[in-house]
Amino acid sequence: MNIKSKTIPELETLCGEIREEILRVVSKNGGHLSSTLGATELIVAMHKVFDSKKDPFIFDVSHQSYAHKLLTDRWDNFDTLRQFNGVCGYTKPSESEDDYFVAGHSSTSISLGVGAAKAIALKGEQDSRIPIAMIGDGSMTAGMVYEALNELGDRKYPMIIILNDNEMSIAKPIGALSRILSSAMAGSFYQKFKKHTENFVDNFGEGAHYIAKRMEEGLKLITPGIMFEEMGIDYIGPIDGHNIKSLVETLELAKDLGKPVIVHCQTLKGKGYEIAEGKEEKWHGVSPFDLKSGASSKKSSDKSATQIFTEALMHLAKNDEKIVGATAAMPSGTGMNELMETYPDRFWDVAIAEQHAVTSMSALAKEGFKPFCTIYSTFLQRGYDQVIHDTCLMDLPVVFALDRAGIVGEDGETHQGVFDISFLRAIPNMTLFAPRDEKSFHQAMAFASEYQHPCSLRYPRGSFKETDLIESTPFELAKSQLLYSTDSDILFIGYGNGVGRAYESAKFLEEDVSILDLRFVKPLDENMLRNLATKHKTWFVFSDYSKAGGVVSAILDFLAKEKILDIELTSFEYEDEFITHGNTKLVEESLGLLPSQLALKVKELL
Repeated sequence: MNIKSKTIPELETLCGEIREEILRVVSKNGGHLSSTLGATELIVAMHKVFDSKKDPFIFDVSHQSYAHKLLTDRWDNFDTLRQFNGVCGYTKPSESEDDYFVAGHSSTSISLGVGAAKAIALKGEQDSRIPIAMIGDGSMTAGMVYEALNELGDRKYPMIIILNDNEMSIAKPIGALSRILSSAMAGSFYQKFKKHTENFVDNFGEGAHYIAKRMEEGLKLITPGIMFEEMGIDYIGPIDGHNIKSLVETLELAKDLGKPVIVHCQTLKGKGYEIAEGKEEKWHGVSPFDLKSGASSKKSSDKSATQIFTEALMHLAKNDEKIVGATAAMPSGTGMNELMETYPDRFWDVAIAEQHAVTSMSALAKEGFKPFCTIYSTFLQRGYDQVIHDTCLMDLPVVFALDRAGIVGEDGETHQGVFDISFLRAIPNMTLFAPRDEKSFHQAMAFASEYQHPCSLRYPRGSFKETDLIESTPFELAKSQLLYSTDSDILFIGYGNGVGRAYESAKFLEEDVSILDLRFVKPLDENMLRNLATKHKTWFVFSDYSKAGGVVSAILDFLAKEKILDIELTSFEYEDEFITHGNTKLVEESLGLLPSQLALKVKELL
């Protein structure tokens, strides 16, 4: 859609049409809502002033880029948003040339912009191209942002950073940014000045207090600008992020400066949909909902693994005041919100700062506490060095509770939790285990709370694949549980949610098989595996994980060490490739991992 020739009133009308389309599709398909509604005018103004086919449009996280997709030839198939083989919920260059970079994790945009600016300079294209990065105030909590700003302020590459400050409405002109960036307010000079002023105005009544308060607010208003200017980056704002005329004029000005510029825009989350306006996490990412009432359309009677985690941790925390925990900007997503409400002094949301979450919890472990560091599997990747250097090197008893392990469905490639086993299994002192159902999850959490070394347990998005196999027994280090034993040559080995998949697959076979709940992938139950190797020679491994460095890799290492060479081992884990987005069942079907498909593969292999 070419909007270069549109007038300001026409652009305002277009913004309304875009919002209506986003609401229509997201209410039907689910997706990210409040941030993408709030960013509509910003994105329309970007397309008015710049050209996404030559200027790098870089969206931090990119969950707010729906308007960009609608403006770049995806309006007609926007109905397929987040569906299997449909439009991705994040930017994806293979989907459109207008998407500059794959994105899905936060705080990368300014670094990407600096890299693009360097390339543009090396190519001598500064007169025809300029990178534009849009980043939200929440993403400004990550250290990578300041690493990039530090270099940008020194190198002075032409670049525009749109700071989408959307925590509060326009009526609050600073919002989150003042809390994040107002270190000047804590300086000794300011604090002494404030104290002297308070003492002075105490003698002059309410009027003097009012004037002093307004002066203080005015000083805070310029604090963000001062910080960026001190870093060598021009600052414009804050401006109304829903005023198209002002946005277009400001971006034109920033474009002509030929230097790095931050344009600070205040937007309202959920703009245009009153039910979601100003709300925070609830309307960030949503399942299908009724557009009139806002009520969720998706009903599930199955208890999610996240709910079970919350119940288990709540029980443990109630009986042990040494149990503490942290999450990185995902309190409701990880189920930590209830802990934070009940025990606000012991459970924290540290913002988008996985590295800080890991290291701070390590210090708490050093001080004798029992931290549960609760992070999505895909996001722990961002704190990997800290897990090695700050937790495992000192053998500190931090529990890493990894939500969203395995396929996560509609969020796709950037969010699939399929790498944690291999990257954690490589670390000395780390123990890895996984529950298979509700009872075993409570038992796994009880084990974790008493374990005096680093450990990690993983669990799926949604509910476990339930079975009617024998009841789970308490967890013991490096002990598996044999759930079903037969005289068959076939052994099904399940890990975590893979136990349910093994069980469901076995029901499609004409003969009985033995089923083992592996429980621990590091350390393995070597005695059990050694004994089973004398009875069963055909092994099949089921887990919600990648083959590369996964469960079957650990078992093969054991078999090689023991020189057990007569086992025929087959892995039903994920292939060495990134997994696309879409309904989880459809994705699994495309990978040939539905129980009926796996049973057929077993028959063919036999």
